[in-house]
Formats: sequence, C-alpha cells, structure tokens
Amino acid sequence: MKFKFEDLIIWQKAMDLGEDMNVLASKLPKEELYNLSSQLRRAADSIALNISEGSILQSVAENRKFLGYAIRSIAEVVTCLHKAKRRNYIPKEEFFKYYNDCFDIMNMTIAFRNKVK
Repeated sequence: MKFKFEDLIIWQKAMDLGEDMNVLASKLPKEELYNLSSQLRRAADSIALNISEGSILQSVAENRKFLGYAIRSIAEVVTCLHKAKRRNYIPKEEFFKYYNDCFDIMNMTIAFRNKVK
C-alpha cells in the first residue's frame, strides 16, 4: 500500500531537493542558523509537503491551490540560493546545479497543475 502522491515524479524530485537543501543548509555559516539555513530548509520541505497535502482528499480547486503553494516554495528556495551565492557561501557551480533542479521541478509542477482537472 502507498499513497497516490508517492508515485508523482514531482513529489519524488521535491523530496530529493529537500534533502539536498538540508545538506546545503548544514554547510552554511553558524550565524545563518536561524535565518537563511532555517528558511532554506522550511521552503524546500514545503514543496513536497504541499504536493502531498493537495493530492489527498482535496477538490480539484484545492489540489491546484496546494500545487500553487509548492510553486511559490520553489521560488523561495531559488531566492535562498541566490542569497547563498551572493554571500559567497556556495560556489557558482553548486548554485547552478540546484537552480536547474528547481527550474525543472517548477516547470514539471506547473505542467502537472495545468493537467489537474
């Protein structure tokens, strides 16, 4: 047995991104513990959480709303990545790897939301 959202590629990729962002957040300076690190973790985890929450016993409109929240959380993660890069906490190569992951997940989530009827 499993929940239907566990089969969604967007949920699986969001789960992976959440773990990647957790590792990245743990590498940020200690002075960012309650600021950028915390925000990055919460925003990244929120993506998969909203995808799963919207898929269970929700109307189509509610499911689409939660997918919208997931998309907004992706934008938050991207902004945290920009902050980390600007503060020289991560090299450009690492930034672009995660940036591209976010871009892919965002496009997949938007396409999925557009198909939810």
